[in-house]
Amino acid sequence: MPKSRRSLVGALLAIAAILVGLVATPGSASATSKVIGGKKATYAPWAVRMLVDGKPHCTGTAVSDQWIISADHCFSDAPDKPIKDARITYLVGSLDVRTATEVKVVKGSRVADPQLGDIMMIKVEKMDVTPAKLSIARVRTGQQLKVVGWGATCTDRPELKCQAKKLRQATIRILDVRRNRTRCVGFAAPGSKSFCATKVKGEPAGGDSGAPVMTIAPKGKERLAGIFFGSDRESMVGAEYVLPRLKWIRRTLKK
Repeated sequence: MPKSRRSLVGALLAIAAILVGLVATPGSASATSKVIGGKKATYAPWAVRMLVDGKPHCTGTAVSDQWIISADHCFSDAPDKPIKDARITYLVGSLDVRTATEVKVVKGSRVADPQLGDIMMIKVEKMDVTPAKLSIARVRTGQQLKVVGWGATCTDRPELKCQAKKLRQATIRILDVRRNRTRCVGFAAPGSKSFCATKVKGEPAGGDSGAPVMTIAPKGKERLAGIFFGSDRESMVGAEYVLPRLKWIRRTLKK
């Protein structure tokens, strides 16, 4: 991405890290654990696991048989140090990473959100997956959504030592940002293209960055409403809206 964009995104992510303990990689001892208190996911064919140098890193969503959408900060070791494409692979096609298929990234294919949000799209080898459907409706205050990811299963040792093998799921509830300005600091602000939510059951955390935030509907009817980017590891969750990016996502899928 252009240096000016990297600098802006880096500054925003630095602020987020201070405010909400944002963790992209699961390697530090102080990093957050799994979808804390959640449950095992039973359906999420579009969920994919991002690896860097063969090690668990982030979560993402297949939005076609070749394109994945995830969090922008998952693709940098530092604000001005992008992770090279050759270091990235994805595990796809299974909720259990031990039986998933590994696919490589198409070099030079990543496309950053033109609205400067914490979202990135990247192209990979053709996948045998059921892509997520995109939400065409705005989420409502009080609406419940689900988040899935392969975050760590421990809090007393480095996350890289205890990454989940089977996909986990949490349920969150959307908050009114204007009425919860203080609680939503670091996640969303009035008029922003992100939303904040509070946990209902479980909460995504480190290792779940870039995870799909889906509407709750009958099996196969769920739609991608957001991209998880961070939490306070206790009760608050932040995610980028998909709706304001529909034209960009659909345009990118044609490349």
